[in-house]
Amino acid sequence: MNTKSNTSWDKRDLRNALGSFGTGVTVVTSGNSQSRFVGVTANSFSSVSLEPPIVLWSLVSTSPSLEVFDETGRFVINVLALQQMDLSKQFSKNLEDKFAGVEFIEGLGGVPVIQNCVATFECKTIQRTVVGDHVLFLGQVENYVYTNKTPLLFCQGNYMQVAEALLSN
Repeated sequence: MNTKSNTSWDKRDLRNALGSFGTGVTVVTSGNSQSRFVGVTANSFSSVSLEPPIVLWSLVSTSPSLEVFDETGRFVINVLALQQMDLSKQFSKNLEDKFAGVEFIEGLGGVPVIQNCVATFECKTIQRTVVGDHVLFLGQVENYVYTNKTPLLFCQGNYMQVAEALLSN
């Protein structure tokens, strides 16, 4: 067991510890044809409230996409399916056109909605807060779609897939 208890943690080591919590993988998109389309791979997605329906996600404050997320005031959480690992990798890179070869439609406000995902949540930003080295976005869900596909997961620095647990009664 690796125990840490001071305030001068090594960032990489702390990131490794936080990575012990498995999450789904999303691509968060924004922008429209009047500005530019942006998208980032994120696993910092969570439900906050059902009434009204509110979700959150965070983006590093130095991201070159931040300005578009702020100006558009909208975002889409695209929950990736197991077969979309390549999209996770594509949107995590610093590419000039992250949408090259990506199948998407323009949703509410012209924001790109990636096709064939496990779920998509089209949101209007209702609050933006700087927290440490990230910007936290809260969004009210205005439209959503979901399917029964297998989601892509990420844990301990690796992509994973769902496995049913055998539970004894």
